[in-house]
Amino acid sequence: MQISPATDAQSLLAQIRNLQAQLEDKQGNLGAPAELEPNKSGFAQAIASAVDEVNNLQMESKNTAAAYESGGDVSLTDLMMKSQKASISFEATLQIRNKVLRAYEDIMNMPV
Repeated sequence: MQISPATDAQSLLAQIRNLQAQLEDKQGNLGAPAELEPNKSGFAQAIASAVDEVNNLQMESKNTAAAYESGGDVSLTDLMMKSQKASISFEATLQIRNKVLRAYEDIMNMPV
């Protein structure tokens, strides 16, 4: 069974949102003063924007492949460039997610 890149991107976004909700819940339990609260829209917005960009690259690659397969005016070079760009961006996003998740787990496991 092969999972589509768009499904992987949506899964990745769901995991990021889940982790963000867990972090906000833990911050709420700590009762942090308002002046020490981080800007909630900055990091979340940056992550959402990056995931959307990766998704757009994957959709563009998929559309180019479909046009090439149907005999459209698409060069093989263009198809391969878009495919590789989408693949590399997804792999980079996945590695960043893994690093952020590991850092989050390390912080949560620190003794207080």
